[in-house]
Amino acid sequence: MYINFISRLRSNWRPSKSHLSRVDFLHFYSTMSSETKPTFYKRPCWFYNLSGYYSYQTIRNWQLQLRQERMEPSGENLPDVLLMLEHQPVYTLGTAANEEFIKFDVKHPPCELYRIERGGEITFHGPGQLIFYPILNLRFHKKDLRWYLRRLEQVVIETLKTYGLEAYRVEGLTGVWLDEKKIAAIGIAASKWVTMHGVALNVTNDLEPFRKIVPCGIHDREVGRLVDYVPNIDMQHLRTLLAECFADMFQLSLVPYEE
Repeated sequence: MYINFISRLRSNWRPSKSHLSRVDFLHFYSTMSSETKPTFYKRPCWFYNLSGYYSYQTIRNWQLQLRQERMEPSGENLPDVLLMLEHQPVYTLGTAANEEFIKFDVKHPPCELYRIERGGEITFHGPGQLIFYPILNLRFHKKDLRWYLRRLEQVVIETLKTYGLEAYRVEGLTGVWLDEKKIAAIGIAASKWVTMHGVALNVTNDLEPFRKIVPCGIHDREVGRLVDYVPNIDMQHLRTLLAECFADMFQLSLVPYEE
């Protein structure tokens, strides 16, 4: 299934000629000395804006492959990647997540359940929740995971300002809050400074699955969703705003892949 999925992506999705020239320039750019590199240059980032609902394992395996390619010496100068999508229903636990935050029988979960390589406790993903997974080589940005997390939070905060909403951080916690409710969860993993996993922003998704867990292991804070503040929110417009804000935040030039 995974091989067929990747084959479909590679065979059906193509950047425009203008975008291809940006990718070609990356190879030229990588051979230049720091003294001759243009200051206006933005690092390319392949942008997959995926429609439909995707199984967690399929996307996770794809992330692992993309990350591995960029960890190898031969792939060091590959562009960064941004995956934007919605998942089929799934619960995920971080590497050291505690099962005491699960209220259902783990032997008979209400949907798929995986323990994965990101940090953090248990959370839920499903339709109506917008996911974005950056595969960034932080050696070309800043080798600081705390800095990276704060930047991801800021992408959400700045995007929500477009809707007149004042989202914020909570000291000592990771994620983004709005009106005392957690509206975006963030969990990442990195190896050799190449990242995977990312941000889950609640938009129109059903919040009932969160009642079967203690989301992110936080007992005293509710989970919120964007549609309760922006009733007529358009998911495609939100995707565009998030992608643009992400590109600005990390000084990237998005190379869209379209169906």
